[in-house]
Amino acid sequence: MNTNLKRRFLGYYPTPTEVFMEYIFPEIKAHLYDYLWVDMFSGEGNLILPMLEAIPEERRIEFFEKHIFLFDIQENMVKKAIEKAMEYGIPKEVAERNIQVRDTIEDYPEFLLRMDYPVFHITNPPYLYLGYIMKHEETRKYLKYFKGEKEGYQDLYQLALINDLRHGIRKMIYIIPSNFLFGASVSNKIRKDFLAYYTIKKAIIFERPIFDFTGTNVVICFFERKNVYGHERIVFEGLKINHDKKKRIYVLDPKNNYRAGLEFEEFVKSAKADKPLEVQFYLLLDDVKKNEGQIEVEVIDVNDFEGGKYKKKKIYVNEKLAQKIRSNILFIKTLDTGTAKGRAGLYRIRDFFEADGILVSKEKYRTHPIQVFLHPTLSIEDQILLRDYFNLVLEYFREITDSEFMTTYKYSDSEYTRKYLGLSQAKALIQTFPILEMNDEEKLTLKDLISKKDGEGLVSYIKNRKRKKVLWV
Repeated sequence: MNTNLKRRFLGYYPTPTEVFMEYIFPEIKAHLYDYLWVDMFSGEGNLILPMLEAIPEERRIEFFEKHIFLFDIQENMVKKAIEKAMEYGIPKEVAERNIQVRDTIEDYPEFLLRMDYPVFHITNPPYLYLGYIMKHEETRKYLKYFKGEKEGYQDLYQLALINDLRHGIRKMIYIIPSNFLFGASVSNKIRKDFLAYYTIKKAIIFERPIFDFTGTNVVICFFERKNVYGHERIVFEGLKINHDKKKRIYVLDPKNNYRAGLEFEEFVKSAKADKPLEVQFYLLLDDVKKNEGQIEVEVIDVNDFEGGKYKKKKIYVNEKLAQKIRSNILFIKTLDTGTAKGRAGLYRIRDFFEADGILVSKEKYRTHPIQVFLHPTLSIEDQILLRDYFNLVLEYFREITDSEFMTTYKYSDSEYTRKYLGLSQAKALIQTFPILEMNDEEKLTLKDLISKKDGEGLVSYIKNRKRKKVLWV
């Protein structure tokens, strides 16, 4: 088995020493003698051992004995950590006592809780989600971890958090996938269970790679145990690092499973029109076959990409389907292309492809351009209004949340991180467009806000309009 595959099966991605020195050490350097510094998934020890540089050489052995413990399941990593400790002047026999081979998920080192100093756990635990574990024979052995009181959790890193919770650890610094903050179903349970006991003092969110062997988005979370158990809002400052650095305040609400970046979701949920448009996606080859006829319709085939563009085709369908294709002029672009003009959003098919429709002749892919079908069918003018409404509201929420409600597609060298808009999110936003229930005056107000590109005013108008209707009822 090659090294990269073995690393993937372990969920192990070593932390560069630079990450510790730049982002973690400044937060703890004033308290080195106050805690027992522990890493239960230590690898080579890069999240603990570098602090020895701050300890005078004549005190390092004593400090190491009293203040440092490292564990890892991999014998070769433990050996490397011991060798690294020896480079700091720690005798081999001392290093071997405090750096041990141990499966800390299954066998938590409870003896640490009886030592002279409180445990401060700094770690980059393994990332291996349950779906992946179940699909691969090499990783199915880890299914044993997810039984009993740990059933329902979705990743090895989540089990590490729960272990610390159940053993009462008061302070931890975890480098974990950013889906802990931004994920939905994959993270709802761990956030709900864990954040009833812990608060987040600060977070550093990376939208650029920090590991050599994975593009997983990660966040460094600084956790502290609450004095009183409870479900209340958690407010903390986050530093987001990409091509530049941005600070913003995050509010995690238990009503929303403590998920970050929820302004968009809260809007589409609360502002859904009383008479929402019905939305369907994709023109499938099966639709064409069921509606064969004599009317020629020109489409692009998203499964036939040649010469840098989608191939045009002529399909022959009955009048009903031809009318449906031609009267629905919009498509959803779910994925940023890496330029400011290539943002996700709603666009007119003919403007981009000089065709009437977008055909899926084989597999459906969420990142292809996807034709949008509305019921009832809107006039061309109202569909253009919908396009402009959708894109203005989308850009407003991207601006105020730094696009955090969208999924990061992959790292790139573009000026902003490429993002993906889910189809369920697109549908929800379309269904806030209240065109079916607006009078002429309201429609004029809507058009005016859109023409002025007043995203904040538009969102406020939609919210207030909905709120007044609810109060009236």
